[in-house]
Amino acid sequence: MKVRSSLKSLKGRHRDCKIVRRKGVVYVINKTDPRFKAKQG
Repeated sequence: MKVRSSLKSLKGRHRDCKIVRRKGVVYVINKTDPRFKAKQG
């Protein structure tokens, strides 16, 4: 999982990437290709 201050560019890396917010933390998740997971922090 990558940790970045901005997830805007990471969202465009794969067409299945989705941005979700859990407990105040923003994540990029990808069901089909988990390599593209990321967390904002």
